[in-house]
Amino acid sequence: MIYVCIPAHDEARTLGVLLWKVRRVMKEFERDYLVVVLNDASRDDTDAVLERYRQVLPMEVLRSSERLGHGRAMDRLLRHVVDVAPYPKRDVAVTLQADFTEGPEYLVPLVKSIEGGADLVAGEVENVNAQPRRVRLLRWLTGRMLSGIQANAPVRDPLCGLRAYRVVVVRKALRERDDRPLATGSGWAANVELAHALTQFARRINDTPVTLRYDLRRRSSRMRLIPTLRQLSRLRGLVWLRAEEGAR
Repeated sequence: MIYVCIPAHDEARTLGVLLWKVRRVMKEFERDYLVVVLNDASRDDTDAVLERYRQVLPMEVLRSSERLGHGRAMDRLLRHVVDVAPYPKRDVAVTLQADFTEGPEYLVPLVKSIEGGADLVAGEVENVNAQPRRVRLLRWLTGRMLSGIQANAPVRDPLCGLRAYRVVVVRKALRERDDRPLATGSGWAANVELAHALTQFARRINDTPVTLRYDLRRRSSRMRLIPTLRQLSRLRGLVWLRAEEGAR
């Protein structure tokens, strides 16, 4: 079973089209799948969109009355998949954004890589120079700030959140962390946290090239330069500290 995990906060303008494309891609792929969407305290028509699409594709909707943010939303989605997946060594969880920056067509190479023996497959953004100026600037700054982390990271692009995980990898990570969430930050910080929390339980890690489509997003960016840099700076210290402790 393939679990397509989508956190959504006020994404009514793109979520329906995204779900329709997921349905088309998975129909051609001919694999059993379930879309799991977390409606993260949306204030727009996200819930109405989800109700319409529940009639035409296999989907489970989780809801949070308080805003969780990207990190905690992903934590809840992945915990739910671990709870319901009957075959964690075979089943796959794929994380996908609701704003259409990440294309559903990448579900196929991600899952095929897992079927080929990988335990974790991470997207590697290729079109960095074609991204909006704010995103390029933030990538440049985070690249300098996180040079140590990125140089030693088991994935080539720890900032990219488009990934596939063998469910048993997530289960092992959750057992090790007890009640601590896999991630608490927002945006890229959450993606770095997830990479750090999960890659250590994957025996084989692959990367796959992806192209992000910011021109299809129908809302303004939620990326905030200073808060993002602060979160990443905090993570830099945490990751280096854990690496030093593990080497003792």
